[in-house]
Amino acid sequence: MKILHKVNETEAEKMIKVVSKHYVKENKIQEFVENAARMVEATRKEEGCISYGLFQDDNDPKILTFIEEWESKEALEKHKTTEHFTNIVPILKKLDEKPGELNIYNQVL
Repeated sequence: MKILHKVNETEAEKMIKVVSKHYVKENKIQEFVENAARMVEATRKEEGCISYGLFQDDNDPKILTFIEEWESKEALEKHKTTEHFTNIVPILKKLDEKPGELNIYNQVL
């Protein structure tokens, strides 16, 4: 197995994972995915973004979840101020049938 990037302890302690779960209106799934695709494309180019993707639940296609990994809390905070974030997130929220869930995780090991 080839290791692509060796992470030292200092970097690992700073890494952040984000799980942003959306419960999308059944008739708005495609519109959500189309807008999310713009968000994913732009975000993956951001400095500090390790990974960023949108996933659909196997059992309930209305549940769409962004799973993100950031080099640091600072990179995540900067992401929240980008033009694509501030423009697209309000659109996505309007497509939700109920409030979503946002969990932010700090790596401990």
